[in-house]
Amino acid sequence: MVTADVKPGQTPPDPDELAGLIPEHMTTQGQLNEWEQANILRGQAWGLRQVKKGAKLLDEAFVRELHRRMFDKTWQWAGTFRHTDKSIGIPWEHIAQRLHQLFGNYDAQIEFKAFPADELAIRFHRDLVWIHPFPNGNGRHARLMADLLILRLGGERFKWGARASLASAGAARDEYIAALKEADTGKFAPLLQFARS
Repeated sequence: MVTADVKPGQTPPDPDELAGLIPEHMTTQGQLNEWEQANILRGQAWGLRQVKKGAKLLDEAFVRELHRRMFDKTWQWAGTFRHTDKSIGIPWEHIAQRLHQLFGNYDAQIEFKAFPADELAIRFHRDLVWIHPFPNGNGRHARLMADLLILRLGGERFKWGARASLASAGAARDEYIAALKEADTGKFAPLLQFARS
């Protein structure tokens, strides 16, 4: 079984979460990353179809289903909110309530055009990461949610550092984490610039 290989900015899974790994043949983090990426691509295809169909994106059921489809071949708990506190994120008991508030806030911001579309989607991304609803995969899930939201708003998908692997250590991941930390202080320009780079 693969052991947790936690990068800076990632939240380590607890033993119960690690026990939820579906593919038992994995022995290295590299194998797990490749397996997850294939799973994520299937979830991404589903999400893109939902945008074309006009599905409601800012909804708990959609957020959970997207996560499930991104990780359902990898983790038994895919699409399930976390039941433990992490080094980042709100207390787990408040996830559903805070998501409901988040969706209401962004529905209003979209309606009243509170921000340009790119900035609105990036702010949503940051807020979803900050809530950190799932045991793992929150950054990847929030980036895909931002991509789907910007498409819904009539924009183009983000490039997220030329779509570099942000799951692996490196300059792109470091820049992304630094930009997220800036966004936590209310400075969204670095995250927006990174998303469009």
